[in-house]
Amino acid sequence: MSSILTNSSAMVALQTLRGINSNLEKTQSEISTGKSVGSAKDNSAVWAISKVMESDVAGFDAVSDSLATGQAMVGVARTATETITDLLKDIKTKVIASRDATASTTKLQNETDELISLVESTIGAAQFNGVNLINSGTGTSVVGSIDRSGSSVTANTITIDAQNLNTAAAATAAGQLAAGTTSGTNLVVVGNNNDGAVSIASGAGESFGLSAVAQDETITVTLGDQNFSYTVTADDVAAGNDANEIALSNLRDLINAAGITGVTALYDPVNAAGELVVDNQGADDINMTVRVRADGAGALAGLNGFSITGGTALADIETMINASIDAAAAFGAAESRLETQSDFLSNLTDALKTGIGALVDADMEEASARLQALQVQQQLGTQALSIANQAPQNLLSLFR
Repeated sequence: MSSILTNSSAMVALQTLRGINSNLEKTQSEISTGKSVGSAKDNSAVWAISKVMESDVAGFDAVSDSLATGQAMVGVARTATETITDLLKDIKTKVIASRDATASTTKLQNETDELISLVESTIGAAQFNGVNLINSGTGTSVVGSIDRSGSSVTANTITIDAQNLNTAAAATAAGQLAAGTTSGTNLVVVGNNNDGAVSIASGAGESFGLSAVAQDETITVTLGDQNFSYTVTADDVAAGNDANEIALSNLRDLINAAGITGVTALYDPVNAAGELVVDNQGADDINMTVRVRADGAGALAGLNGFSITGGTALADIETMINASIDAAAAFGAAESRLETQSDFLSNLTDALKTGIGALVDADMEEASARLQALQVQQQLGTQALSIANQAPQNLLSLFR
């Protein structure tokens, strides 16, 4: 039955054309934006996932900036410590030169004082954005990553330990050295600038004991040109522990491990009243100096009032050189870690971007082929609708 009121063919053709135009519009949008999922209405689940990943990428970009700043900060500290190491080596040559009987110790001391001033100025200048990692014991942290667990995100930091190379004189320490008893020598020391010094004759011995050492205090025993140091830890002063005995035991082990000919360190907390005995059975006398450095003192505190002719000058400068080398190595390791983390984040960010692209980016080859096909379908749909619209006109021939 034909009707002039209802044109079913036209309605079918119109619906088909509308579908074709809708698909064509979507394809043209993909081509123009490059995305198959440009908004939540395109695919809400995929869109939501992609947006979370995009927020993580933005977070990683911020972390990368933080790591770059951290690398620069640690790089400044490393460069400074390497420079300080070279300056300390120059000071060591002055100390050695002063041992020559014909040397002008006054001139050598003046040159040393100038080198010490350079060390101090290097320490003061080794700051980046107000952070100085070698002028105090205060470290810092750098944001190293962001970790996601479901909808929860946490920022993880990388701790950068300070390497205190401050040259300020050590404050008075609490841990006194008790009087030695082996040969009656009185060794009572408080602080870094009040040394207990004795000469241990060949075939004799000297002893000392500690009294009330505190956490972070460093006890240093110098034998000849070698230094042996132990720093009191939090565990040492914990309830039930005797920090004095722990420190003396560690110093004993350090001295014996050094293998100095004829020198033996003995520690008997029961029979020797908690004193460390240094026995010299070598052929020559040996000088012994015992010092307590207060907590928080810089590793180069010995440069304060440093004398190239001091009995422990060579051992002291060697210890400071080693401390500076260790600090430079620590900063180098930290800088390498930051660089590795930065490279990892860069690769991770690229992987996330690739994943986002796989979710939302349009396949341009497919979109191009689909566009061509839809354009042909649109033309055919238009013609089909035109033909369907002409059907009622054909009914007029029935009334002629």
